[in-house]
Amino acid sequence: MYKLKTSSSFDSAHFLAGYNGKCSNLHGHRWKVEVVISSDTLISEGEKRGMIIDFGDLKKELRSLTDSFDHAFIYEKGSLKNNTVDALKDEGFKLIEIDCRPTAENLAEMFFHIIEKRLIKPNSVTVYETPENCAVYEE
Repeated sequence: MYKLKTSSSFDSAHFLAGYNGKCSNLHGHRWKVEVVISSDTLISEGEKRGMIIDFGDLKKELRSLTDSFDHAFIYEKGSLKNNTVDALKDEGFKLIEIDCRPTAENLAEMFFHIIEKRLIKPNSVTVYETPENCAVYEE
């Protein structure tokens, strides 16, 4: 079994609506996203011979994804009042509304499916919320 792993990071803010603790308040993280892909075989012909996939393609796709979340405020749909969202938009803030609570677990699953649709099905996606704490999503 061959495996490739690459990572990319982004900075963003979030909060956990309905949570009874510090994370209920707006705060930021330096998120790190790791993607692992695997294959029993390698490409046998052409310029990508001996590869699962071109590392450059995998890194480019992951970086594109993390760049789209960089310096944004990620929030769960329905967790903020409409006038709050409108005011933040009027101020020019980058907002990303998602259908789930923006936990590391949910982001790992969300990124897994985005990468799967864009490029290749990963083995796993790991999202680090801090250097010591991460969530892993696998199917």
